[in-house]
Amino acid sequence: MDKVVIIGPESTGKSTLSQDLAAHYSEPWVPEFARDYLLELDRPYRFEDLLEMARGQIQWEDRRYREAREVLFCDTDLRVIKIWSEHKYGRTHHWIDQQIQKRKYDLYLLTDIDIPWQDDPLREHPDPDMRKYFIKLYEQVLVSSGVPWEKISGSPEDRLKAGIAAIEARKKE
Repeated sequence: MDKVVIIGPESTGKSTLSQDLAAHYSEPWVPEFARDYLLELDRPYRFEDLLEMARGQIQWEDRRYREAREVLFCDTDLRVIKIWSEHKYGRTHHWIDQQIQKRKYDLYLLTDIDIPWQDDPLREHPDPDMRKYFIKLYEQVLVSSGVPWEKISGSPEDRLKAGIAAIEARKKE
C-alpha cells in the first residue's frame, strides 16, 4: 500500500489537497495532529511539545493506515515538524530524526506558495519572504532525502489534477 504525504509551508492548501485526494480515491487521510494539539494547549508551545505532536501524528497515521485499501494520504509528516523545530529552536529531538529515517513514504506532494495566505491564529509566517524561505527549505529537504516528490501549484482544481497525475504516474513505475 502506498503512503502519499502532502507537505509544504503554512497556508498552502495541504489539508484541502489531502481531503480532495482522499475523496477522489475513496481512501482515508490523516489530518495534521499538531493543529488539534495546539488548539487544546492553553499556553504557547515549547520545544518539548514538538515531540508530543510528532508522536501524535505517528499514532494517527498508523491508525488510518489500517483503514486504507490502496493508498493513505498524510496531511504532513515528521519532516514538517523537523523543519519547524530547526527554524524555531535550532534543533530537533533525536526521536523525530530517528522516525524520519525509519518511516517510509512512497510519494511527496509539495504544495506551492502560489495561493493567497489565509489568516489563522495557529499560523506564524505570513510575510512573503518567509513563505519563499520555507518553500526553498522544503524543496531542499525533499531533494536531499531522495524521496520521490512533485511540486503542486495552481488552483485547488489544478492541484487535485496534478496530484492525481503524480499518483497515477507512480502506479505505472
